[in-house]
Amino acid sequence: MASSHSPALIDIHPHVISDDAARYPLAPLTGEQSAWSRERPVSFERMLSCMDEAGVSKSALVQASTCYGHDNSYVAAAVAAHPDRFAGVFSIDLMAADGVAAIKHWREQGLSGMRVFIAGHTTAASVRLDDPRGFDAWAYAEQHDIPVAVQLRAPGLPQLETLLTRFPGVRIVLDHFARPTLSDGAPYAAAASLFDLARFPNLYVKYTTHNVRESAEGASTPQAFLRKAVDTFGASRMAWGSNFPASAGSLADLVAEAKAAASELTADEQTAIFSGTAISLYPELGAAGGQAS
Repeated sequence: MASSHSPALIDIHPHVISDDAARYPLAPLTGEQSAWSRERPVSFERMLSCMDEAGVSKSALVQASTCYGHDNSYVAAAVAAHPDRFAGVFSIDLMAADGVAAIKHWREQGLSGMRVFIAGHTTAASVRLDDPRGFDAWAYAEQHDIPVAVQLRAPGLPQLETLLTRFPGVRIVLDHFARPTLSDGAPYAAAASLFDLARFPNLYVKYTTHNVRESAEGASTPQAFLRKAVDTFGASRMAWGSNFPASAGSLADLVAEAKAAASELTADEQTAIFSGTAISLYPELGAAGGQAS
C-alpha cells in the first residue's frame, strides 16, 4: 500500500569539508583530492543551513576519505560544535598496527561510528577488507558495538561475507548498496550476489542518491528496486543517506528524489528508512534536539 507519509528525516551519509585548509589540511588517501570536495565543498555550518532548508533534522557525518584520509579532525569538530544535530563516522587504516588505538582515540573525540573505505580510491586493488591484520580492530568494534560502514563494490562482496561470518556481532553498514548493477530491472538478477547477503542479520545497507539515480536506468525504476530491497533486507536494516555534496544537487533536491522513490512504501517502511534504522545504528541521533522536519 502506497503512502504519502512524511517521516522525520535523518541523513546517515553526508560529508563536510572545511573552508580552512590551514587548520584542516588535505590528506586524501589517493594523494589526489576528489573533484566533488574541491568543486562543491560544504562546511558543517553550511551543512546545517542545507539541512534546515531540506527538512533534515540530524545527520551522521561520514569522514571524507578522499579529502582528509584518516584524519577525522573536522568531523570531530562538527560533532563537538553541534552534538544536537550531528553524529560522526570516523575512518581508520585497518592495516595499521595501531588500529585499535585509533578507534579509541576517535571515540574519545566524540565520534561513534567507524568506516572502512575500500572502493573509490586507487589503492583498492591492494587492500582487502578481510586482511587478518585488521581483525583486532574488527574484534574491538564487535566488543564495543561500534557500527562499521564499509564502502566496496560487487567484486568485494566475498570479502564482506568473510567479515559478516567471522564477526557476527558487528553491525556492518554497506555504503550505497555496493553500487549494484540494476539496469536489468526486477528481479535484479545482476545483483544476486548482493541480495544473497541479506541472510546475514548483521548486514545493514545505506540507500543513497547513487541508488536512487542508478535504479532509474534501463528496465529498472526506483520504486521497483526499493520494493525488492525492502522485501529482501527488511526496512529495519535500511537507512537513507544523501551523499551530499558528493552527489550533485542541493540537499533539498536529493531529499525530494529519495522521497519520490520511496512513495510506494508503507508508512512504517518509510519511517524505518528515513529515521528509525539510523537511530538504531547511532542512538544519539534519537536524542531530543534538532529541527523537526
